[in-house]
Amino acid sequence: MSKIGIYPGTFDPITKGHIDVIKRSLKIADKLIVAVSNDFSKDYLFSAEERVDILKKSLFSDLKFNKSKLKILSFNTLTTSLCLKYKASIIFRGLRAASDFEYEFQLAGMNRQLNNTIETIFLMSDPDKQVISSKFVKEIAKLNGKIDDFVTKSTKKALREKYD
Repeated sequence: MSKIGIYPGTFDPITKGHIDVIKRSLKIADKLIVAVSNDFSKDYLFSAEERVDILKKSLFSDLKFNKSKLKILSFNTLTTSLCLKYKASIIFRGLRAASDFEYEFQLAGMNRQLNNTIETIFLMSDPDKQVISSKFVKEIAKLNGKIDDFVTKSTKKALREKYD
């Protein structure tokens, strides 16, 4: 039986830090679902549809990921409900710094209470990618700074179009 994992996030926009977690997740799971949160209570730069499109362009066009191992979609349910729908047994979460851990630890505990058959695996980004955040990337792009080291060319293009 193949291992299916879900990597949920806002990906507003996807960064090379996210991509590092995706690569690491694919070493553990046979199939990975990158799930774009469509939580209507948050204020996003890009719509869920735009974020899915940017992810697809970044991962499949720019980086040539294998489409048979990776699925990209948006969702507005509990992550554990999404796991049940796609028969996923693993939730992947990326950690950049110790400050991420407390929130992620609580989230993993709640998910465990909701469904104790789903495991959460925390993955650290490579040290050179740990400082990258979508928030900082957006701020740098908005101020016409250089973001090439933080995002793919498709993401850079989408940000430039949004801020021009």
